[in-house]
Amino acid sequence: MYDIVELNNKLVGELREIAKELNVPKVEKLLKQDLIYQILDQQALNPTSASIEKENAEKARLNKRARIQKEPEKQKVERKNGKRPDENTPKTAPPAFAPASIEMNKKSEVEPVFAENLERPKSTLVLKPKENKPSHPVLTPIEDESISSLKSTPVDANEEVKDQKIQGERNDFVNKEQKTIHRPKQAIRDRTGEKPNTSPETNDNADRNNRPERVERTEKQDFNDKAEGNVREVSAIVHPGARTDNKSFTDGQSDQPNQPRKEHQRESNTRQKREEYSFEFDGIVAAEGVLEIMPDGYGFLRSSDYNYLNSPDDIYVSQSQIKLFGLKTGDTVKGTIRPPKEGEKYFPLIKVDFINGRLPEEVRDRIPFDFLTPLFPEEKFNLTGHAESTMSTRIMDLFAPIGKGQRGLIVAQPKTGKTVLLKEVANAIAKNHPEAYLIILLIDERPEEVTDMARSVKAEVISSTFDEPADKHVKIANIVLEKAKRLTECGHDVVILLDSITRLARAYNTVSPASGKVLSGGVEANALQKPKRFFGAARKIENGGSLTIIATALIDTGSKMDEVIFEEFKGTGNMELQLDRRLSNKRIWPAIDIVSSSTRREDLLLDKDTMQRVWILRNHLADMTPIEAMEFLKDKMRYTQTNEEFLISMNS
Repeated sequence: MYDIVELNNKLVGELREIAKELNVPKVEKLLKQDLIYQILDQQALNPTSASIEKENAEKARLNKRARIQKEPEKQKVERKNGKRPDENTPKTAPPAFAPASIEMNKKSEVEPVFAENLERPKSTLVLKPKENKPSHPVLTPIEDESISSLKSTPVDANEEVKDQKIQGERNDFVNKEQKTIHRPKQAIRDRTGEKPNTSPETNDNADRNNRPERVERTEKQDFNDKAEGNVREVSAIVHPGARTDNKSFTDGQSDQPNQPRKEHQRESNTRQKREEYSFEFDGIVAAEGVLEIMPDGYGFLRSSDYNYLNSPDDIYVSQSQIKLFGLKTGDTVKGTIRPPKEGEKYFPLIKVDFINGRLPEEVRDRIPFDFLTPLFPEEKFNLTGHAESTMSTRIMDLFAPIGKGQRGLIVAQPKTGKTVLLKEVANAIAKNHPEAYLIILLIDERPEEVTDMARSVKAEVISSTFDEPADKHVKIANIVLEKAKRLTECGHDVVILLDSITRLARAYNTVSPASGKVLSGGVEANALQKPKRFFGAARKIENGGSLTIIATALIDTGSKMDEVIFEEFKGTGNMELQLDRRLSNKRIWPAIDIVSSSTRREDLLLDKDTMQRVWILRNHLADMTPIEAMEFLKDKMRYTQTNEEFLISMNS
């Protein structure tokens, strides 16, 4: 049997083991105080056999009272006259029942008023020191005034026996009240038929009649105090919500030392609840990224803020999700994520909302990019007609138009303004064609050029500066190309402005393994296969989207490798725009060689009337040098606002 003090000193784990032994249900969800009260209640409802035997023994000892032998008449008279009894008087033998006398001694300890005021022979009772106090106060019977009034009158034997019976019944009633208050289980057994073993012999009315009047008043006061305490105890039992410790039953002292401990336990329980309560952020935060599938089958959504490289913003995509939605490397996935749990490193994707701007069920059965039918460009990008339109874009729109799905090459010498020309083309497409997805890819570029391009163009700028390794250039180019292919598969128009394809080919040449076959300029035989694959991906898809790539190629740099790279790409494009260093040296912008610049199948992009006027203009400019042709064209176009107005003015 455990009491509340022992249970309070134990840990929660020990309390749960005790509760499991007592078959307390749902011990894992209970706090410490609830566990303690559940254990105490379970002990009271299901006592062990050892505790039942102990209670029966205590009940038997409490119900048996020792007979107090009457004093001889001579001793009574002498004590009444104030004289001590004679020492030569033979001492009476101790009572035959030793256990009963011990219990009487214990009871006299509880009733100090009787023990002090009754002068009895030393040989009759041996008082033991007060070492072990009972766990609850023993209520003593109160004397009636009618009984005290009978002290002076002689009592015959029949009346004395009747008096003893009445007092015995009163003692039985008091004992039952004690058991009801302090031992609820014992009270249940008494009601079932076990009556306490009391007899008239246990009540000694003769000695009680000889007590002085002062003793009676003191006894009444003591009983009233104890009765008030019992009323409080009974109210505590009637209202089970107000639980009290067993210490309050024993000595009635205040529970001040336990208050700090209870407050500390309450604070610890509150802190534990606060720690256990966790917020759920699943499905609240939405994220977007480009998928990169690892060799093991799972993948990550890469962020454009980090140029699609490894970053803290990566989102984990499981292998089952990749198979379920038919995802590929380069897919732009938008969905909801959740925070990583314990032991996880990345934010996992829990729901897919859109893939490449389409619903997942629309994308699942798409045709791969390599099996789509390529066509010549049929729809032209309008580079004029916006507020930021320049002379460069107007000339390009007439002599080298760009269509959706164009594979264009800007051949430029150093310092001819190719980067500025790319910027103007990008701004024109962004203004006039918001439906097209525009990507500017800067490979092996100067860092300040990257910053200027990102700030001046309303497009996605992906860059890799010249101070980074070649494998990073290659990785960025590959993932941008895969993203463009996936968007094209879903019917989008994508435009990639690459600066420059020469530096990209150099990077591929650096990372390619040595094959033993080296071309002139130190180019590996297989090094140019992947940059050709990149540039050759531009096409117009039949009944679908388009992928347009406009790349710059460097010439006259003094490097034999650049010449070889340009020669390899020279015949692959269907649009070529050449820049002349002589024009830029004279500060004539744009430095475009009009005679050398053209677009294949431009008749598909321009209407018939415009096409005829452009042919007439080309015939007129064919005999001129690049400088003369550009100066003539600028003088004529300066006084007109649009290309249509310029073509109409040709008649005059």
